[in-house]
Amino acid sequence: MPLVMLQSLVNLVSHVFFVLVVFWAMQALKTDVLIKKHHIPQARTLYIVISIAVGYTVSNFFIDFILSIQNLFFLF
Repeated sequence: MPLVMLQSLVNLVSHVFFVLVVFWAMQALKTDVLIKKHHIPQARTLYIVISIAVGYTVSNFFIDFILSIQNLFFLF
């Protein structure tokens, strides 16, 4: 398997994993107070968009961190 294909697969799996982890973690928040009555679809959409944004950011952080560590080994 070419290196580019493997890296793309790792990136996709990482993004999906962290989006799901953030979605799961956000369920611990009490958002009932923030949601207006009869605006459930908008609240669910916002919940998903926030999960994607935070999960993607965390995933990019970990991918960049791992790549930086790999680059450090090339110095020696």
